[in-house]
Amino acid sequence: MSKSAKTKPSNTTAEEEELVLLQVDTGDIIKLKQILDETVANTFLSENTLEGHDPRAKNIGLVEDHKLNNIKLILMTVACIFAMIAQFSPLPFPESRPLLGICCAVYFMLSGVLQLITTFLDKDCILITKPLLEASAGLLKKNPNLTKYGLRVRAIFPKFSEFYTVRIEFQDMENSPFTQKSWSVGQFFDKEGMFDEYGLQYEVEALYRKFESGKFDTEDSVKAKKD
Repeated sequence: MSKSAKTKPSNTTAEEEELVLLQVDTGDIIKLKQILDETVANTFLSENTLEGHDPRAKNIGLVEDHKLNNIKLILMTVACIFAMIAQFSPLPFPESRPLLGICCAVYFMLSGVLQLITTFLDKDCILITKPLLEASAGLLKKNPNLTKYGLRVRAIFPKFSEFYTVRIEFQDMENSPFTQKSWSVGQFFDKEGMFDEYGLQYEVEALYRKFESGKFDTEDSVKAKKD
């Protein structure tokens, strides 16, 4: 369900922009996490379409790295091709037994590889970005790795928990520094399930600026905040 409200642009033209406010069933944890994850990811990307409706909604302007997603798509495509060969092969049974066996073996092997990628590489990652192409001298002095490594944005929302956690770290860096913050989901949803999308974007943008300036968290500081 969605609810819309119309607001006039500041240029006083006769045209009106329609702002769609998303309404979510807060009892649906899977849908809830999906909405939160999409909003967090959109905050980082240059194609963020929400900028301009609210002064709190800012665009960080990074570029998504699709390398791992492309690998997964290729694996899925090849697996589907072998499945189609097994299904529509013109060879009659039982002459088609060897072909069916090979196709099934390859299909399940590729499916297993995809599952391993999801389990051990994706984990709780919702976005991987490319490194910054350029940055100011002051920014590079505070955090020189921004132009060397992309970002890995992770989102944690445990079952039966009201707290949603976002963690920003460098991609492909061992023992990467990070910034992390948790919020109660009640901070962004009212009792009717209306979602304050801009409020979450503002919080995530502030967390990124902290990471960008080199003000990292530590595991001890994160534990202290939880306690």
